[in-house]
Amino acid sequence: MALLPIITAPDPRLKRVATPVESVDDDVRRLMDDMLETMYAAPGVGLAAPQVGVLKRVIVADVARTGEEPQPMCLANPEIVGASEEISVFEEGCLSLPEHFAEVKRPDKVRIRYLDYENEIREQDM
Repeated sequence: MALLPIITAPDPRLKRVATPVESVDDDVRRLMDDMLETMYAAPGVGLAAPQVGVLKRVIVADVARTGEEPQPMCLANPEIVGASEEISVFEEGCLSLPEHFAEVKRPDKVRIRYLDYENEIREQDM
């Protein structure tokens, strides 16, 4: 695994559209592994491939609470397929916008569809 450089704003690559992943093969798994290592080292709770200069629809995240076992997630082509009407507001940051935090409104629950690390289509409620 390797630490990847995190691109920060105003780098124009952050505004480009990422392309879908055809399948999660060894190259995509290596990218996911490197992204997880980079995210944990930053430290952060999520990282998208464009943030490390790769224009693919890949994200990694770990929303385990402090003191809990890590719960890494690797998602290719993630899409929200359902969302609750209830909204919560939390302060969030972004590794590509260091030292910037903002209150963000999000649905309390979402249902996501994605390709997992083993190239299987999954749906998950979060």
